Amino acid sequence: MCSSADPKTLGRPKESLMRRLLVVCVVGQLVSAVVATSRVAARASAGGQQASVQKYVKVQVKRRPSDKEWKLRDTRTLELLDAFGPAAKEIRRGIYGGRLDRRAEARGFFYAKRIDGRWWLVDPDGNLFIHVGVCSVRRGKSEISQRPAMKKFGTWDRWAEFSTSLLARYGFNGTGGWSEPSLLRATSRPLAYTLSWNFMGSFGRSKGLVWQEPGHLGYPNRCVPVFHPDFKPFCDDYAGQLSATKDDPWLVGHFSDNELPVAADMLDRSLQLDVNNPDLRHGYDAAKGWLRSRKGRESGLKDITEGDRQAFLAYALDRYFRITTNAIHKYDPHHLCLGPRLHGKAVRLPHMFKVAGKYLDVIAANYYGAWGPDPKLMEMWVRESGRPFMITEFYAKGQDSGLANTSGAGWLVPTQRDRARFYQNFTLGLLESRACVGWHWFKYRDNNPEDLSTDPSNRDSNKGIVDYQYNPYHTLVEGMGGLNTRVYALTDYFDSRW
Repeated sequence: MCSSADPKTLGRPKESLMRRLLVVCVVGQLVSAVVATSRVAARASAGGQQASVQKYVKVQVKRRPSDKEWKLRDTRTLELLDAFGPAAKEIRRGIYGGRLDRRAEARGFFYAKRIDGRWWLVDPDGNLFIHVGVCSVRRGKSEISQRPAMKKFGTWDRWAEFSTSLLARYGFNGTGGWSEPSLLRATSRPLAYTLSWNFMGSFGRSKGLVWQEPGHLGYPNRCVPVFHPDFKPFCDDYAGQLSATKDDPWLVGHFSDNELPVAADMLDRSLQLDVNNPDLRHGYDAAKGWLRSRKGRESGLKDITEGDRQAFLAYALDRYFRITTNAIHKYDPHHLCLGPRLHGKAVRLPHMFKVAGKYLDVIAANYYGAWGPDPKLMEMWVRESGRPFMITEFYAKGQDSGLANTSGAGWLVPTQRDRARFYQNFTLGLLESRACVGWHWFKYRDNNPEDLSTDPSNRDSNKGIVDYQYNPYHTLVEGMGGLNTRVYALTDYFDSRW
């Protein structure tokens, strides 16, 4: 700690000494605030173990805009990687964005494969591929949202051309959820894309069982109506839409829903559903029958253990994944099943991933509340599921954007440079895991604070790589591009140190 004193109470010799001490103190604080180092052990190799020094830059962050104080977070950036550096060789890419120097079997569509200990997507031409994308590359639904594009570009074709060219320029090779591939696919620089569906959400809406919450839909007592007898035929009918793109090689795969509530105590909650509502009664009956078969006819809420809760949640999730993936594969046998974009507490439930791994090709997760991905958590995902994963939402907001930044789950940082640092820190951790096959930044364009037609999580925040008038945040995208263009060199770098 550095102390201070009133200069008027000090004699000149003491004042001179205090000034020198103050300078030393300030310099020391600046050094620790700019770069911190910690010893990290390199992975075991054939020649034994080595130790290296990992350098970090300190970034000020707030978890919520209402937080009173900024906190410093260790942040790893490209130029601080030991023996790598931004001048590392870029690896040539094919038309889809896969690396041309490493190949697997070409199947004409994207698929996932584990090669020499690392998970990859393989692009339609057989090139190993990491999906580096951006969410919500779309026009917007309201006239207020669309007006800036019309003013700047004049036509939607020009808007699409600008958008795909901008993404490609900074090393992005795809788009994430909530994008508009019907327009983007027709540009001179198409990008690999994903499609967002709402199997459970649309079914719940058809029964009047859902409402809008920030970022996703709400369900009665946080219980999805997966046991409703109409759910399976609904999914079969709904999935017929997937036939339209089943032969498109640019399509990576399908999200079945967005951020379904996955309550660890779904068993308890199901037993408290309104039995007078015929569309909720099925959930109650399923839970009651399951518990009786497990613990006897007289069992009830008071008899439930933690083991019961985990087993019932796995039972319910198994039904959801089985029904939705069977429907997807029936109408589109070629593309990946990516699941319902897990979020919140669901990403910490091992039994969640064990069930998902039985059905999904790649497990999608929206990952918030972490400055960098947790290695132990990612290890659990892969261990339990036996599948690779894709991070389908993460972001930080810049205080220098001029927006209020009160909505949304992402971090708040002072500047666009800090947003770029967060991006590099987060994605370096993903690549280091060797099981991440892609990530999608949320999102393409800032919220327009005048557009009140959006859900409450998307009202006034700097989430985009462009502002809501389509002006790029150059410091941000340059920092993103510095990593994106070296993503394959980085996989080799981390694999060499494993």
